[in-house]
Amino acid sequence: MTSTTKGRLFAGLAWIAAATAGAPQAAAQTQQAAEPSAEKQRLIDLGTEHETALGLYEHFKEQANGGDLLTWENVPDWTGIWTREASPFFWDPDQQPDGLPTAKLTPEYERMLVEKLERVEQGIEYDPLSACNPAGMPRWIVEPFLKEFIVTPHQTWMINEMMNEVRRIFTDGRGHPPLEDAYPLWEGDSIGFWDGDRLVIHTSQMREGQYQRIQPQYSEEIEVVEVWYRTADDTMIADVWVYDPPSLVEPWYTKQVFKKLSNDDKSLRIRYWHCNENQNNVVIETEEGTSDFADFTFTEEDDRSGADTTGANENR
Repeated sequence: MTSTTKGRLFAGLAWIAAATAGAPQAAAQTQQAAEPSAEKQRLIDLGTEHETALGLYEHFKEQANGGDLLTWENVPDWTGIWTREASPFFWDPDQQPDGLPTAKLTPEYERMLVEKLERVEQGIEYDPLSACNPAGMPRWIVEPFLKEFIVTPHQTWMINEMMNEVRRIFTDGRGHPPLEDAYPLWEGDSIGFWDGDRLVIHTSQMREGQYQRIQPQYSEEIEVVEVWYRTADDTMIADVWVYDPPSLVEPWYTKQVFKKLSNDDKSLRIRYWHCNENQNNVVIETEEGTSDFADFTFTEEDDRSGADTTGANENR
């Protein structure tokens, strides 16, 4: 990365940090990523020791002697409503608020990130979620709002309230579909096994996308290994390794933390999300090249009556 390119990238991230914090842009200072802890470095090294995601997955499976078969008597208790404990805008919780992503990107994908952040700095930003597309995997992991985990002996369902995204992890011993039947899916195809109370997952067949709206892009060659486990009644950890040769020089390891929300009165529920019911999700392109919502007003009277408000509001 040249000094000019790095400067532009820092500038874009500083702008985002300032906007997120509500502080003046001039107040944002660029910070280098902190050195990883010894434990994180160990897990980073573990990822780089294996050339492929499937290789790492098979390593874990060998360590677990093939994995454990669950019955209804020994199913881990993952009940409750959960949410991720980190900024929704960063894939790696260890990223500094105004620093670089911790991924080691290939030159092409580094350039793509710089260009994206430059557009964001100019107010030009597009997120596929605005068109009611799912976040997809692996972005699913860092999406905000509520999550729920349904564990059965042969499948685990991982549910994200936003966009009704459900991942099905098959733990009945099956492999992935044969290559001739494989094609890119929003959530990919996930297989896994249990190592005691730890769920190890390998996901392939994902669509290309972005880790988050101000994070790097990834290609359709992406594969992900996850190890999920509880460390306390209210804490779930997911160790995540992402492999994507077109975009990553080496696997990107992150530690994701999820917290169980108090719900004694049972008021928290996973509800069906249908974003097309909201007229604000009709996205149009403005003359300046930015995006805005069509037929949108801030008045209860117009919204209630369905009055014609054609023409987008000025960009905000």
